[in-house]
Amino acid sequence: MYALYLSAAALLFGLYKLLRLFIRPYFSPTRALPGPPSPSWLWGNFKDIVKADNSVLHEAWLDKYGPVIRYTGMFNDNRVTTLDMRALHHVLNSPAFEKPLQARINLAQFLGEGLLFVEGDEHRKQRRVMNPAFGPTQIREMTDIFLEKSLQLRDIWLSEVAKSGDERARVDAVSWLSKLTLDVIGLAGFSYPFDALNPAQAPNELNAAFSTIFSAGTKFNLLNFLIGFFPIFGHIPTTRNRKMARAKAVMARIGRDLLAEKKAAVLGEHEKVAKDSLQGRDLLSLLVRANMATDLPEAQRMSDEDVLAQVPTFLVAGHETTSTSVTWALYALSLSPASQTRLREELLSVDTDTPSMDTLAGLPYLDKVCREVLRVHAPVPSTVRIAVRDDVIPMGGSGWVDNAGVQHTAIRIAKGDVVFVPILALNRAKAVWGEDAEEFRPERWDVLPEPAAKIPGVWGNLLTFLGGSHACIGYRFSVIEMKAIIFTLVRAFEFELAVPKDKIVKRSMIVTRPVDISEPDQRNRLPIVVRPYRR
Repeated sequence: MYALYLSAAALLFGLYKLLRLFIRPYFSPTRALPGPPSPSWLWGNFKDIVKADNSVLHEAWLDKYGPVIRYTGMFNDNRVTTLDMRALHHVLNSPAFEKPLQARINLAQFLGEGLLFVEGDEHRKQRRVMNPAFGPTQIREMTDIFLEKSLQLRDIWLSEVAKSGDERARVDAVSWLSKLTLDVIGLAGFSYPFDALNPAQAPNELNAAFSTIFSAGTKFNLLNFLIGFFPIFGHIPTTRNRKMARAKAVMARIGRDLLAEKKAAVLGEHEKVAKDSLQGRDLLSLLVRANMATDLPEAQRMSDEDVLAQVPTFLVAGHETTSTSVTWALYALSLSPASQTRLREELLSVDTDTPSMDTLAGLPYLDKVCREVLRVHAPVPSTVRIAVRDDVIPMGGSGWVDNAGVQHTAIRIAKGDVVFVPILALNRAKAVWGEDAEEFRPERWDVLPEPAAKIPGVWGNLLTFLGGSHACIGYRFSVIEMKAIIFTLVRAFEFELAVPKDKIVKRSMIVTRPVDISEPDQRNRLPIVVRPYRR
């Protein structure tokens, strides 16, 4: 009888939660916002968004309905988006907004419960401990690794050209750059040699585990999506779930070994560990040193499990985003021979293959190219935040007009409403960048448009690395690595697309990658022709 009561209670609770899920959106003040009609009580506008290129529908809706709109997601929940920079600044900086639990659960499937998963006080604690590992001094020490691996890829491509006998070779930029950045994050992140660029080296255990976990996140999967709403689905013994579980077990075991090694090294230094003494180490060692610092209060330390949770986060965030950025850089330069030539001339003016971080940072046209790539081809095109309490979001400009014709200068949000942060849409908004906003034109950075100065981003007058407390902690790492790779490859080669431009399309999951639709398999791939540059 007791079991029956428990079952009935669980059923009633489940029905209550389901009913609340469907009813709550109808009482939100966001329903006064203009926006597209919902085609489905279950799917909302979700299916249309999945079918379209990322941000394209949001841009069209904002253009049609005004500066702030409401559309619907799964279960008809309310979603709000805007290009208003004051509003976005508020959302990114206010404690009233966090990542939705569903998005966090989906991220945790691939990245673990590290910095990108936690919120509130726990996020602030982890961020405080990790910040020293990503400072300019530490990235300066890692620049040699970026260049060493870039030169290795340069030599591999030169050997491909030599084998072709045609003074040119066709290569897949996605595959090779992914291997390069995996090698970089292995060494710079953990002093761990993946050797992914070494063709004679079979994939090691950690490489294989990482590949399994990441490949599971590169295509839309309904089960993956539903796990965000109903985590119990993650325990269904599907082939995918079993592979993921084995891969995560391998990653956790190797992570524990690496952590023990780093802690032993710190304890063996026979010196006081202070936060200001972090020099010349991989990211995990720097994190361990900061976490064991004698001047860090015990309550602010991260547990071993918290430190371990950063390993998959480092791997994916430090590997895939940069490889994707450089891939799109080669794509953009292949379609803009004049920009490619001007960039090469600047890079060849440097009299060494191994410039310092400061030299890379001081090359003006390289900086403009990187900014423009990260503007037009932001690797992560959007993010979302959920209101954890009722809030009023202030707006700049004249505000918005509701469905009854009333003017408003703020957006009222109810607890549980979701705000879509349109990274890519703001990066290429015509109101900010002009009528040619969707074009790759590095020269636009010669004079920064006045509205761009108000973009609430942490780097480069862009929203690419976000802003506020959740801004990308590794943006310096990513930018300098990107510059080092482009520096090396553009000095050595001329690039052109190996397929027509219209055969390359964008697909977004964890990051936005190019997809080659010229072949039946339609894989993540960017075929380019490389030709050694002869001075």
